[in-house]
Amino acid sequence: MPALPEPRTGTGSLWFGRRMLKVLAAVAALVVSVGGGWWFVSAVLRLASRTPTSRGASSAGPATGPSPDPTTVASATTPTHPGAADPAGPDGPAARAALRGGSWIGFLERLAVTACVLTGQPAGVAIVVAVKGLGRYPELKDNPAASERFVIGTLASLIWAAACGLAASLAF
Repeated sequence: MPALPEPRTGTGSLWFGRRMLKVLAAVAALVVSVGGGWWFVSAVLRLASRTPTSRGASSAGPATGPSPDPTTVASATTPTHPGAADPAGPDGPAARAALRGGSWIGFLERLAVTACVLTGQPAGVAIVVAVKGLGRYPELKDNPAASERFVIGTLASLIWAAACGLAASLAF
């Protein structure tokens, strides 16, 4: 019976193994950055658009005249129950309509930022932010809800992408 060959234990195979782990960690970081970032940014925007849950305090101030029909006022100005999403907030329909295509831009932004962190090019993050801000400026200058959504979404996205890239680069 022929003897089985000895396993390779030279430094070449060890180098290849570590190199392969780094590549796998980078790919995993990019996937988690894009996929998990969508979930994270959506959750942050939902939290940012919720109304305060104060004890019956109204943000409109004290009433000065006869009170109108409460259902009409509630449906026109605020959600019907505390803690619900505010339609005029950063996750409301007006902000979403003004920033159409934002999810795809966010995917690409997180991919680019994570790649910049993984490759040790932090200046690339500044370029991504500058291009995104200049591209969105016309839509943001006249729409405060869209501006708020843009800032909150961009910061949440950048934090998530940088954390994913940093975690993968520190892992190996």
